[in-house]
Amino acid sequence: MSLSILSVQILTGLAYGMLYFMIAAGLTIILGVMNIVNLAHGTFFLIGSYIAFSVLNLQMGFWAAIAASVAVAVILGFVIEKLLIRWVYGKELEQVLLTFGLSFIIVDISKWIWGTEMQSISVPGFLSASISIGEMVFPVYRFFVVFVGLALALLLWYFESRTRIGAIIRAGVDDRALVSALGINIGWVFTGVFMFGAGLAGLSGVLGAPLLGIYTGVDSEILVTSLIVLVIGGLGSWKGSFIGAIVIGLIETMGKVWFPSLSMLIVFLLMVVVLIIRPQGLLGKEVA
Repeated sequence: MSLSILSVQILTGLAYGMLYFMIAAGLTIILGVMNIVNLAHGTFFLIGSYIAFSVLNLQMGFWAAIAASVAVAVILGFVIEKLLIRWVYGKELEQVLLTFGLSFIIVDISKWIWGTEMQSISVPGFLSASISIGEMVFPVYRFFVVFVGLALALLLWYFESRTRIGAIIRAGVDDRALVSALGINIGWVFTGVFMFGAGLAGLSGVLGAPLLGIYTGVDSEILVTSLIVLVIGGLGSWKGSFIGAIVIGLIETMGKVWFPSLSMLIVFLLMVVVLIIRPQGLLGKEVA
């Protein structure tokens, strides 16, 4: 394999890794702060993709598609958390059954509105160029996805370590009763976190549509990948998800080149190895 081909594969792996990070980060934050196992998280990705598809069909532009998709995902997250999720805090089995059922309902509604045919979103004109790397070309759009993922990681770091809201969320993770005793409405904190996670999924749905396509079933596929990232990186650690997503993106991309029929098997084997060596994940907290 030439250096140019290897470079393109590494950059492709990073692009997919950043996409996986964006969807897994929302799932990780919701789990880490609210202790909610949200199996409907992949449907926010699907809804974000379909909303972007509809907005672009109305010739409203790429940025409008991003804004609309994130807004719809955030509103949907607000409704679900306030009407349903709030009743199953601390009830793991009920959380799994509720969110699993919600995923079926949302997917069926999506089929009713948009049909079952595979759709796609064209890369916006200002990101449709390619850059030559030796004998190979690499799409600028994938650089854009990498940039957005890195910007999100930097934003999460700043938000967590440098802001008052980040301090409240960290305190809420460690001792919810104490935060409530200080007069902070922990319920609204949880709602905000759930909406933020849903918004990240909606954003990743827009950015991922040109790479993955839009079809019913992509929600389940992206959820499985996100759960693998979550397990490898560590439950509740967005930093671990960042590392895990990059590793998964690179392994999956390289695997499709060298071992096309075994790429996903390698990913699952990596997850098993991590669970055996470090059950809490790379950066997850060890449970006493």
